[in-house]
Amino acid sequence: METHFATLWENISDVIPDRKALICGNIERTWREYDDRAARLATLLSKNGLGDDSKVGLYLHNSNEYLEAQYSIFKIKGVPINVNYRYKEDELVYLLDNADAEAVFYQGCYASQIESIKEKLPKVKVFIQVNDGTAELPEFSVDFEDSISNNDPMERQERSGENIYMLYTGGTTGMPKGVMYNHEGFVSGMLKTGTAWGLLPIAPEELENTTGFDLDIVPGLVKNLEESNGLIVSLPACPLMHGTGMWLGALIPLSVGGTVVTIPQLGLDPDLLLKETENHKVNNLVIVGDAFAKPIRDSLDKAKGEGNPYDISSVNMMISSGVMWSSEVKEGLLAHHEMLLVDAMGSTEGGMGGSIASRENPAPTAKFTLNPGVIVITDEGKLVEPGSGEMGLIGTSGLVPKGYYKDAKKSAETFKEVDGVRYSFPGDYALVEADGSITLLGRGSNCINTAGEKVYPEEVEEAVKRHPDIYDCLVVGVEDDRFGQRVVALASFKEDNIVEEADLISFTREHLAGYKLPKQVLFVDEVMRAPNGKANYKWAKQRADEELS
Repeated sequence: METHFATLWENISDVIPDRKALICGNIERTWREYDDRAARLATLLSKNGLGDDSKVGLYLHNSNEYLEAQYSIFKIKGVPINVNYRYKEDELVYLLDNADAEAVFYQGCYASQIESIKEKLPKVKVFIQVNDGTAELPEFSVDFEDSISNNDPMERQERSGENIYMLYTGGTTGMPKGVMYNHEGFVSGMLKTGTAWGLLPIAPEELENTTGFDLDIVPGLVKNLEESNGLIVSLPACPLMHGTGMWLGALIPLSVGGTVVTIPQLGLDPDLLLKETENHKVNNLVIVGDAFAKPIRDSLDKAKGEGNPYDISSVNMMISSGVMWSSEVKEGLLAHHEMLLVDAMGSTEGGMGGSIASRENPAPTAKFTLNPGVIVITDEGKLVEPGSGEMGLIGTSGLVPKGYYKDAKKSAETFKEVDGVRYSFPGDYALVEADGSITLLGRGSNCINTAGEKVYPEEVEEAVKRHPDIYDCLVVGVEDDRFGQRVVALASFKEDNIVEEADLISFTREHLAGYKLPKQVLFVDEVMRAPNGKANYKWAKQRADEELS
């Protein structure tokens, strides 16, 4: 069997056709239906001239349709492009143009956004709208369900493990970039992670020294798990448009024959999340740090205090990646139910390590055990000695991306060899403790991480400075109890001009996604910069911390 998501899932659908694959609200799809619907969408894409290596945008909320559309793209050997549904017009055009998208699946509520940018996307051959009851079908689009009804299933085809899988970053060190993997390495990596979680009955040590994964054994293992009722039910509480939700919440569970439950509602409703967990007997919950964990803990506390506790006895594991998950909040969750809390450290460019907490073994905040093949080196290129107190850059080997799409310069800076081994250096700094564990310090860049969303300061600064009354601006992240960090702008006026804080924030809303907006603006007499004009972020951070503490 070729090491490819589509080929693997086709084989899984053959052995557990009546098992639930997708659940969203009251709509359930079996594995047979999942495969058939994706095959019909694949026919639509093929009829419009798409095929090997064609890029297709997924501008969708969490839903069955998101995962069906993605599967259809894999079937034609195409490349799904994750689109942040919070993006404004300029951001959408940049991403879809940079990705060379030839088709776009989009949520009906974004029809007006698509209408306003479609002329700027000459490479797009077909737009497919998912009807969510918010908009009529535009003339330039085809309907998602009609596309399934009006097309026969595409015949299965041979694929290659060298076909590209790509995920766009959130823009941690610049504008979003497409991180390219091949299917052979990436599918194997997902299966190895699932095996380490206990989702397939294979001893993890059997896989430590292998680069691939024998896909031929997976359908048989999945069939055995179905017969013993051992298949996973996963609920990604975070967006599928990001790696945490997609990789940990969907790709891994689907690749071991599991069921993925999605909630289409935007924003976190912890009570709805817990009700869905209860209703569908979810085993794995995927979240993004304290931004999700705190409200979940609080809802559990409240329900228990009112004498009507949620039944989360089915949950074996809660998994987080992307932002800080504090030990205090972990303890609060474990007070309600014994489970494993997996705090995975990594980025779109590679996994670095993790920590596992349980009632018996609590884990300190921001301390992780490194994965095999991960190193920490100083800026001078020497290995950081455990307990030395030196700060170093984390490098991951093993599953290393092929590079960034259409960015050879950044690829060379991020993916490089050390002593003959290829590593990925996404930009995360850490201390190596005496026991070999690490304490994560964060990005060497000035990226702001707010509830798992990454905000590039220069982009926000430029939006603020577009206001006619603003002379200069710097943007920093300030510690926030719930979201990890919040975006704060420091701005100076032109001459004697004045603008109110609320008005300035409202102005930036015209140019930026909501999560990028400054939550606060501090007006200063002068924005401090170095003599060469470079931003003085140290000053900005100190000033913001002093005024907001």
